[in-house]
Amino acid sequence: MARPLRIAVQMDAIETIHVAGDSTFALMLEAQRRGHKVSHYLAPDLDWVEGRVEAMVRDLEVMRPRAPGEAHFRWLGAPRRVALADAFDVVLMRQDPPFDMAYVTATHLLERAKAEGLLVVNDPVAVRNAPEKLFVLEFADLMPPTLVTRSLEAAQAFRARHGEVVVKPLYGNAGAAVFHVARADANLAALVEMFHHVWREPFMVQAFLPEVAAGDKRIVLVDGEAAGAINRLPRDGEIRSNLAAGGSAHPATLSPREQEICDRLGPRLRDLGLLFVGIDVIGGYLTEINVTSPTGIVAIDSFNGTNTPARIWDAIEQRHRAR
Repeated sequence: MARPLRIAVQMDAIETIHVAGDSTFALMLEAQRRGHKVSHYLAPDLDWVEGRVEAMVRDLEVMRPRAPGEAHFRWLGAPRRVALADAFDVVLMRQDPPFDMAYVTATHLLERAKAEGLLVVNDPVAVRNAPEKLFVLEFADLMPPTLVTRSLEAAQAFRARHGEVVVKPLYGNAGAAVFHVARADANLAALVEMFHHVWREPFMVQAFLPEVAAGDKRIVLVDGEAAGAINRLPRDGEIRSNLAAGGSAHPATLSPREQEICDRLGPRLRDLGLLFVGIDVIGGYLTEINVTSPTGIVAIDSFNGTNTPARIWDAIEQRHRAR
């Protein structure tokens, strides 16, 4: 039997997570079930110290609460400073966006830890180079008509060609600041002005897909293979189907078109070391590729009776053995 792995999870504070649907928590439970040792730390606690990547980590043992409001860990150790490559075999990079310069800096530091021999999942170089709304442009033929710009004139011309559009920030998450702009909506100029004030980056404009009323499908891929899906329905009066924005999850299977999309993406994701990925598909169009901290596996498993965390750990363990 292979020795237990030492796992460090780079995540948001363990005390604050909502465990009922949290994918990271499900991964930690499965790691423990396999006998692996789990610790966690916060991204701001990463340091580079004279050639080594260090962090203030806390060992812990998580558990499924027996009732709402009960603790979700049995114990949480005192902080201790370690060199990641000495203390651990695997780091899971699982802190939530925003994908800002702090996030990018964490990928650079974990790239240095990777160079020391540490397995980082998802690969930090690939995470840095694959922000969800830009990496997807590599598969433009699978997407709805899309524009990336800072120009009001370009946005107006795009809307004139496609009618209703959706405008969203390039580095947003959880459905924040996503706007549906109809053909006759007089607010496009003010909206672009607001984007200029809030963000220095370009924004994205996409042709509106009315099929979103029937759901936005989240498909999880594990090491390049589709592992399951949920259909996220927007609530009444909304176009945003993100669960964080009030959408609801429903069971789903893959259509032939969605399987085709997965087959196209799979080899590329596998080659980049992106083992756990969530893609979003509306009406047969690929809209995003989520690599930073994908979610959805708890809902998928509850509907399908599957164990996606086990599948993810199988892939991680295989990668670790092959090193």
